[in-house]
Amino acid sequence: MAPSLVVNGDFATVGPASTAGRLASVYSEVQSSRIDQPLPLPSVLKNPFKIVDGPPSSAAGNPDEIAKLFPNLFGQPSAMLVPSAEGSIQSDQKLKIGVVLSGGQAPGGHNVICGIFDYLQDYVKGSTLYGFKGGPAGIMRCKYVELTAEYIHPYRNQLIHLFIANQGGFDMICSGRDKIETPEQFKQAEETVLKLDLDGLLVIGGDDSNTNACLLAENFRGKNMKTRVIGCPKTIDGDLKSKEVPTSFGFDTACKIYAEMIGNVMIDARSTGKYYHFVRLMGRAASHITLECALQTHPNISIIGEEVAAKKQTLKNITDYIVNVILKRAELGYNYGVILIPEGLIDFIPEVQYLIAELNEILAHDIIDENGLWKKKLTDQSLKLFEFLPRAIQEQLLLERDPHGNVQVAKIETEKMLIQMVETELKKKQQEGLYKGPFMGQSHFFGYLFHFLFFSR
Repeated sequence: MAPSLVVNGDFATVGPASTAGRLASVYSEVQSSRIDQPLPLPSVLKNPFKIVDGPPSSAAGNPDEIAKLFPNLFGQPSAMLVPSAEGSIQSDQKLKIGVVLSGGQAPGGHNVICGIFDYLQDYVKGSTLYGFKGGPAGIMRCKYVELTAEYIHPYRNQLIHLFIANQGGFDMICSGRDKIETPEQFKQAEETVLKLDLDGLLVIGGDDSNTNACLLAENFRGKNMKTRVIGCPKTIDGDLKSKEVPTSFGFDTACKIYAEMIGNVMIDARSTGKYYHFVRLMGRAASHITLECALQTHPNISIIGEEVAAKKQTLKNITDYIVNVILKRAELGYNYGVILIPEGLIDFIPEVQYLIAELNEILAHDIIDENGLWKKKLTDQSLKLFEFLPRAIQEQLLLERDPHGNVQVAKIETEKMLIQMVETELKKKQQEGLYKGPFMGQSHFFGYLFHFLFFSR
């Protein structure tokens, strides 16, 4: 019997023949080129280096409060890599390190894992790297795989050849959004690291995931466990920034992909000349992607959540701003355009923040009854705003919160809400003789769909 060819993600494998009973990887020329591509390294890693203690760690905001929350971690020395004339020190002490992917996928995640593996083999020979499967849940359930050279080989350099063979997913060990926060969950994590005798645990994730890592580190340190926890900043939203981290990996790729799609929409809008495209972009707690895409594409309107919050704008303010731009463009004969909106816009609006806070309290303790009696627990201001919103948005605001307690803003169709509100205001302008139209809105969400298409294939 001839062997069968089975396509499995990044590469094809030859299935077992009648007597072979083994798998063999078959790579295309492009895949081989990607795997063998040397990656650029920071200058300090190109030559011998050593690790020295840096300044004590602190916090950008609320240091006293954070010091109380993390008494075992706050103020510990930061680590610095500096060139060494004596050469990099190789250790004879074999290490056991665990790594976990947490949150949404981003190009480069696999290369972080490969970098850890290579470092361990180069400087701490004979060390073991474990990958926890399915995100933080893999730690709690002790679901892991030993990452060997053969295992990680197909996943190397999966952010190279972006537009030819992009393979930037997290499928090596997969990711998850679980949170480790209850005493039972901390106990499960402790049992796992003790069972594997881990010297270190690396959490690759965004702001919530790194908070998780910090809580784990505080818990382990408080119990004098040897396992050290490191957080690696990963978020395409670009909301993890500091002096040491000018931008997290994934942000640049996301902006390039989205900017290309926005450019296509802009050409379509100009070609048809009759649609206003409302484009919602990823970014729950920050508008960095929206701002960067606006700088790259120059749309007609860009709503920046941080500006909305700083100016304490209402939904009516935002709607009126969009309507005024549409009116001015109509006077010039342009009844089309492109409007960029950040995913988390609704959470930046002060009046909506108050509403969401009240809804969170109600959802945590009460049942949303069909008769609407629960609404009596809203303040007059929040009730008025809630009733003002389109019914679809009302329902989306009442959806179950994510594991971190956040409103699932990806499921709130802010762009459709704004289209409806703008359309209502423009009808009033038509009745007043101030607008002749027509207005036709098209909604787009360049979020997890495009995240999946470009970062997971």
